[in-house]
Amino acid sequence: MKQTLNYSNVDIVRQDIRVLKGVNLTVDQGEFVYITGKVGSGKSSLLKTMYAEVPIAHGEANVLGYDLMSIRQKEIPFLRRGIGIVFQDFRLLNDRNIYSNLEFVLRATGWKDHDEIDSRIEQSLKNVGMLNKSYKMPHELSGGEQQRIVMARAMLNNPSLLLADEPTGNLDPATAEQIIRRLHEISRNGTTVIVATHNLALVEQFPARTLHCTDRKLS
Repeated sequence: MKQTLNYSNVDIVRQDIRVLKGVNLTVDQGEFVYITGKVGSGKSSLLKTMYAEVPIAHGEANVLGYDLMSIRQKEIPFLRRGIGIVFQDFRLLNDRNIYSNLEFVLRATGWKDHDEIDSRIEQSLKNVGMLNKSYKMPHELSGGEQQRIVMARAMLNNPSLLLADEPTGNLDPATAEQIIRRLHEISRNGTTVIVATHNLALVEQFPARTLHCTDRKLS
Protein backbone atom coordinates (compact mmCIF):
# COMPACT_ATOMS: atom_id res chain seq x y z
CA MET A 1 0.00 0.00 0.00
CA LYS A 2 1.31 3.42 -0.98
CA GLN A 3 1.95 5.77 1.92
CA THR A 4 0.55 9.31 1.92
CA LEU A 5 2.34 10.39 5.08
CA ASN A 6 5.14 9.15 7.27
CA TYR A 7 6.29 10.88 10.49
CA SER A 8 9.07 9.46 12.63
CA ASN A 9 9.99 10.91 16.06
CA VAL A 10 8.64 14.33 15.07
CA ASP A 11 8.68 17.28 17.49
CA ILE A 12 6.46 20.31 16.87
CA VAL A 13 7.40 23.60 18.55
CA ARG A 14 5.38 26.83 18.40
CA GLN A 15 6.55 30.06 20.01
CA ASP A 16 9.24 28.16 21.93
CA ILE A 17 6.65 25.77 23.38
CA ARG A 18 6.86 22.07 22.52
CA VAL A 19 3.33 21.29 21.35
CA LEU A 20 3.89 17.64 20.45
CA LYS A 21 6.93 15.42 20.86
CA GLY A 22 8.01 12.09 19.42
CA VAL A 23 5.16 11.81 16.93
CA ASN A 24 5.19 8.56 14.95
CA LEU A 25 2.49 8.39 12.31
CA THR A 26 2.07 6.50 9.06
CA VAL A 27 -1.05 6.94 6.93
CA ASP A 28 -1.73 4.89 3.79
CA GLN A 29 -3.39 6.11 0.62
CA GLY A 30 -7.17 6.12 0.93
CA GLU A 31 -7.10 5.73 4.71
CA PHE A 32 -9.45 7.70 7.00
CA VAL A 33 -7.92 8.86 10.29
CA TYR A 34 -9.36 10.86 13.18
CA ILE A 35 -7.07 12.91 15.41
CA THR A 36 -8.88 13.72 18.64
CA GLY A 37 -8.01 15.78 21.70
CA LYS A 38 -8.99 18.83 23.65
CA VAL A 39 -8.67 22.37 22.31
CA GLY A 40 -4.99 23.32 22.49
CA SER A 41 -3.76 19.72 22.50
CA GLY A 42 -1.84 20.13 19.22
CA LYS A 43 -4.30 18.75 16.66
CA SER A 44 -4.32 21.86 14.46
CA SER A 45 -0.56 22.33 14.73
CA LEU A 46 -0.03 18.75 13.58
CA LEU A 47 -2.26 19.28 10.55
CA LYS A 48 -0.49 22.54 9.73
CA THR A 49 2.88 20.79 9.57
CA MET A 50 1.45 18.52 6.86
CA TYR A 51 1.11 21.42 4.42
CA ALA A 52 4.26 23.21 5.62
CA GLU A 53 2.43 26.00 7.44
CA VAL A 54 4.17 25.09 10.71
CA PRO A 55 7.80 23.88 10.54
CA ILE A 56 8.88 20.64 12.16
CA ALA A 57 11.52 21.13 14.86
CA HIS A 58 12.94 17.61 14.89
CA GLY A 59 12.50 14.19 13.33
CA GLU A 60 11.70 12.81 9.89
CA ALA A 61 8.56 13.75 7.97
CA ASN A 62 7.40 12.92 4.48
CA VAL A 63 4.07 13.98 2.92
CA LEU A 64 3.13 13.04 -0.66
CA GLY A 65 6.77 12.32 -1.41
CA TYR A 66 8.06 15.65 -0.07
CA ASP A 67 10.64 15.66 2.72
CA LEU A 68 9.31 18.34 5.06
CA MET A 69 12.66 18.73 6.80
CA SER A 70 14.39 19.87 3.62
CA ILE A 71 11.52 21.23 1.51
CA ARG A 72 12.35 24.51 -0.21
CA GLN A 73 10.03 27.49 -0.20
CA LYS A 74 9.45 27.23 -3.93
CA GLU A 75 8.38 23.58 -3.56
CA ILE A 76 5.65 24.29 -0.99
CA PRO A 77 2.99 25.38 -3.56
CA PHE A 78 3.47 22.05 -5.35
CA LEU A 79 3.01 20.13 -2.10
CA ARG A 80 -0.15 22.11 -1.36
CA ARG A 81 -1.63 21.40 -4.79
CA GLY A 82 -1.90 17.78 -3.67
CA ILE A 83 -3.67 18.70 -0.43
CA GLY A 84 -7.22 19.89 0.13
CA ILE A 85 -8.02 21.71 3.39
CA VAL A 86 -11.38 22.09 5.13
CA PHE A 87 -11.38 24.75 7.86
CA GLN A 88 -13.87 25.16 10.69
CA ASP A 89 -14.31 28.88 9.95
CA PHE A 90 -14.88 28.31 6.19
CA ARG A 91 -12.50 31.11 5.01
CA LEU A 92 -14.62 31.93 1.98
CA LEU A 93 -14.01 35.27 0.25
CA ASN A 94 -17.02 37.37 1.23
CA ASP A 95 -16.68 39.91 -1.60
CA ARG A 96 -17.48 37.41 -4.38
CA ASN A 97 -20.00 34.70 -5.13
CA ILE A 98 -19.43 30.97 -4.76
CA TYR A 99 -18.44 30.43 -8.39
CA SER A 100 -15.83 33.20 -8.13
CA ASN A 101 -14.52 31.74 -4.85
CA LEU A 102 -13.81 28.44 -6.57
CA GLU A 103 -12.49 30.10 -9.74
CA PHE A 104 -10.02 32.07 -7.61
CA VAL A 105 -8.57 28.82 -6.22
CA LEU A 106 -8.20 27.20 -9.64
CA ARG A 107 -6.55 30.23 -11.22
CA ALA A 108 -4.22 30.54 -8.22
CA THR A 109 -3.11 26.95 -8.78
CA GLY A 110 -2.38 27.35 -12.47
CA TRP A 111 -5.65 26.69 -14.30
CA LYS A 112 -6.12 29.00 -17.31
CA ASP A 113 -8.67 27.56 -19.75
CA HIS A 114 -12.12 29.05 -19.02
CA ASP A 115 -14.08 26.01 -20.21
CA GLU A 116 -11.96 23.63 -18.12
CA ILE A 117 -12.39 25.89 -15.07
CA ASP A 118 -16.14 26.05 -15.64
CA SER A 119 -16.40 22.27 -15.97
CA ARG A 120 -14.31 21.60 -12.87
CA ILE A 121 -16.32 24.03 -10.72
CA GLU A 122 -19.59 22.54 -11.96
CA GLN A 123 -18.46 19.00 -11.13
CA SER A 124 -17.15 19.98 -7.69
CA LEU A 125 -20.39 21.75 -6.74
CA LYS A 126 -22.43 18.85 -8.10
CA ASN A 127 -20.46 16.43 -5.91
CA VAL A 128 -21.61 18.22 -2.76
CA GLY A 129 -25.16 18.95 -3.95
CA MET A 130 -24.59 22.70 -4.31
CA LEU A 131 -24.71 23.21 -8.08
CA ASN A 132 -27.69 25.55 -7.81
CA LYS A 133 -25.88 27.82 -5.32
CA SER A 134 -22.98 28.99 -7.49
CA TYR A 135 -24.40 32.51 -7.92
CA LYS A 136 -24.97 33.02 -4.17
CA MET A 137 -22.77 35.12 -1.91
CA PRO A 138 -21.29 33.31 1.13
CA HIS A 139 -23.44 35.27 3.60
CA GLU A 140 -26.57 34.04 1.81
CA LEU A 141 -25.78 30.41 2.71
CA SER A 142 -26.30 28.53 5.97
CA GLY A 143 -23.32 27.23 7.92
CA GLY A 144 -23.87 23.74 6.57
CA GLU A 145 -24.09 25.01 2.99
CA GLN A 146 -20.90 27.03 3.44
CA GLN A 147 -19.08 23.97 4.76
CA ARG A 148 -20.19 21.95 1.74
CA ILE A 149 -18.82 24.71 -0.49
CA VAL A 150 -15.55 24.54 1.47
CA MET A 151 -15.43 20.79 0.78
CA ALA A 152 -16.03 21.44 -2.93
CA ARG A 153 -13.19 23.98 -2.84
CA ALA A 154 -10.90 21.50 -1.08
CA MET A 155 -11.55 18.84 -3.75
CA LEU A 156 -11.14 21.13 -6.80
CA ASN A 157 -7.68 19.84 -7.69
CA ASN A 158 -8.49 16.18 -6.92
CA PRO A 159 -6.04 16.14 -3.98
CA SER A 160 -4.37 12.97 -2.75
CA LEU A 161 -4.76 14.16 0.85
CA LEU A 162 -7.69 15.96 2.46
CA LEU A 163 -7.18 17.62 5.86
CA ALA A 164 -10.23 18.70 7.85
CA ASP A 165 -9.66 20.81 10.96
CA GLU A 166 -12.76 20.67 13.21
CA PRO A 167 -15.01 20.59 10.11
CA THR A 168 -18.20 20.21 12.18
CA GLY A 169 -17.35 22.72 14.91
CA ASN A 170 -19.86 25.36 13.79
CA LEU A 171 -22.60 23.02 12.58
CA ASP A 172 -25.77 21.54 14.04
CA PRO A 173 -25.71 17.75 14.71
CA ALA A 174 -27.65 16.72 11.60
CA THR A 175 -25.45 18.80 9.27
CA ALA A 176 -22.31 17.58 11.06
CA GLU A 177 -23.36 14.00 10.31
CA GLN A 178 -23.76 14.85 6.62
CA ILE A 179 -20.27 16.38 6.47
CA ILE A 180 -18.58 13.41 8.18
CA ARG A 181 -20.49 10.96 5.99
CA ARG A 182 -19.29 12.84 2.90
CA LEU A 183 -15.68 12.79 4.14
CA HIS A 184 -15.90 9.00 4.51
CA GLU A 185 -17.22 8.77 0.93
CA ILE A 186 -14.25 10.80 -0.28
CA SER A 187 -11.92 8.40 1.52
CA ARG A 188 -13.60 5.35 -0.02
CA ASN A 189 -12.95 6.89 -3.44
CA GLY A 190 -9.19 6.81 -2.77
CA THR A 191 -8.35 10.15 -1.15
CA THR A 192 -6.55 10.01 2.19
CA VAL A 193 -8.62 11.89 4.79
CA ILE A 194 -7.36 13.14 8.16
CA VAL A 195 -9.91 14.79 10.45
CA ALA A 196 -9.01 16.71 13.61
CA THR A 197 -12.00 16.81 15.95
CA HIS A 198 -13.07 16.83 19.57
CA ASN A 199 -16.56 15.54 18.67
CA LEU A 200 -16.26 12.01 20.03
CA ALA A 201 -19.94 11.25 19.37
CA LEU A 202 -19.31 11.56 15.63
CA VAL A 203 -16.19 9.42 15.90
CA GLU A 204 -18.27 6.69 17.54
CA GLN A 205 -21.06 7.04 14.98
CA PHE A 206 -18.70 6.91 11.98
CA PRO A 207 -15.80 4.76 13.24
CA ALA A 208 -12.31 4.77 11.73
CA ARG A 209 -8.73 4.64 12.94
CA THR A 210 -8.49 7.13 15.82
CA LEU A 211 -5.43 8.77 17.39
CA HIS A 212 -5.45 11.00 20.46
CA CYS A 213 -3.42 14.10 21.34
CA THR A 214 -2.78 14.33 25.08
CA ASP A 215 0.15 15.36 27.29
CA ARG A 216 2.06 16.55 24.18
CA LYS A 217 1.96 13.08 22.65
CA LEU A 218 0.04 11.40 19.84
CA SER A 219 -1.10 7.89 20.68
